[in-house]
Amino acid sequence: MSTKTAIITGAGSGIGKATALAFLKDGWNVALVGRRANVLDEALAEAGSDAARGLAVPTDVSDPQSVSALFDAVKKRFGRIDALFNNAGLNAPGVPFEELPYEKWKAVVDVNLSGSFLCAQAAFRVMKDQSPQGGRIINNGSISAHAPRPDSAPYTASKHGVSGLTRTMSLDGRKYGIAVCQVDVGNAMTELAARMAKGVKQADGTVKAEPMIDVKDVARSVLFMANQPPGVNIYHLMVMATNMPYAGRG
Repeated sequence: MSTKTAIITGAGSGIGKATALAFLKDGWNVALVGRRANVLDEALAEAGSDAARGLAVPTDVSDPQSVSALFDAVKKRFGRIDALFNNAGLNAPGVPFEELPYEKWKAVVDVNLSGSFLCAQAAFRVMKDQSPQGGRIINNGSISAHAPRPDSAPYTASKHGVSGLTRTMSLDGRKYGIAVCQVDVGNAMTELAARMAKGVKQADGTVKAEPMIDVKDVARSVLFMANQPPGVNIYHLMVMATNMPYAGRG
């Protein structure tokens, strides 16, 4: 097969950026997806000569028309889509549940859950019709898909939704050779999670700093999942700091 093509959402920073750069270095064609064109261009420039196999596509993953335009652009440039990393994510400020504004709830669910659905559905349509048929969809879940933190209802609920989406999509994709899987990430050093290193509320109400991992550690894990043979699916992978308070937390 010729060079494979991946779409990575939330690719302007953090896990998405590190993963896009790892895929490019590995020889993939990569569509870097995010809201801000200048940030995507800066991320792509970091790939050096590998940037020739990259495409920056400003996209709002919560908007069906924007997602449709994204997949049309990628298919036009590269001809096919072999992998989608549903990574774009949003969080809401940690406030007491009863004080959470509906607008904050909706914004998180629109990006984390509805955005994953829209991109996955578009990927299904392309992967179903291309030849060779099939591909791989990797959803970014979270440790919060298993064990919540205090004051995190929108994020936690959305990530539980992503887990349900992964499970049903993995069944629906089988007849088309589409492998669907999920990576659940602990504290990775991103703008979204950097506060964990300084101190975050625990289940007992105390505030404690938590160990972090580098985003490159996550990128290697995602690339490993994507590079499996078509008949192999790493259905679930959890990557976190060895001493992260996950097991037994709460």
